[in-house]
Amino acid sequence: MLGKFVAAWLFLGLSLLLTFPIVLTVSYLGDPDLGVIVAAYIGSFLMAGAYLSVGCCVSAFTANQVISFVVSTAICLLMILLGFDPVIRMLTNVFPASFADQLMNLSFIYHFEAIQRGVVNLADVVYFVSVILFSLFVGVIILDRKKAD
Repeated sequence: MLGKFVAAWLFLGLSLLLTFPIVLTVSYLGDPDLGVIVAAYIGSFLMAGAYLSVGCCVSAFTANQVISFVVSTAICLLMILLGFDPVIRMLTNVFPASFADQLMNLSFIYHFEAIQRGVVNLADVVYFVSVILFSLFVGVIILDRKKAD
């Protein structure tokens, strides 16, 4: 599973690098803030790794690829939706505000927004790395248990 994750993440990183000519073109035509662009690339790479690790973890639970895809997509969609204001407002109407804030802190978008603006906070990087490591850890444990049975 770890090999599958690393291969997919490296392929995704290569795909991100293939968008670099766009940065060169924009730099030639204007004067963009390269710090924001580099931060967005870092954030995109980390968020993609988090999505991939969640997908690997879910695929360890089931042998059916369709079920794995649907559940992975649902979890990743939930991780996105928890960062949108209308969803947060709805949650604060249903739950206490402190609980809704904690749910918002779980969102990928919440942690990606600051990076997208060019501010790479250590807390956001640690969040994405923690999601990656936790998902892979759970996936490896599930696969080891399946092997033992």
